[in-house]
Amino acid sequence: MGMALARQVAGDLIRDIRRRTGLRQAELARRAGMPRSVVSAYEHGHRQPGVDALARLATAGGLELRLSPAAPVDPARAGRILAQVLDLAESLPARKRGPLEYPSLRRLPG
Repeated sequence: MGMALARQVAGDLIRDIRRRTGLRQAELARRAGMPRSVVSAYEHGHRQPGVDALARLATAGGLELRLSPAAPVDPARAGRILAQVLDLAESLPARKRGPLEYPSLRRLPG
């Protein structure tokens, strides 16, 4: 999972905690013992909370953060999907790039 996507997922989780509990950011932050600005940054995807911070926020809302087993991945199906994605990528038109331009190197006075 990319970092931006992870921040988005964490923000969605925090919003869900607040929605379920009816708490404002400031109250959730106070109960979790962290600044409201930090909770806001987590919720808006500007910062990535650690698992401990997410657990503190869930607990502050009277919820429990648990991990459960994911559905097993079918390797044959995953292979077919990958093949389809690669076929699609190859069918896209290639965009030619112009020559690379570099700034001129000049001697600095000194």
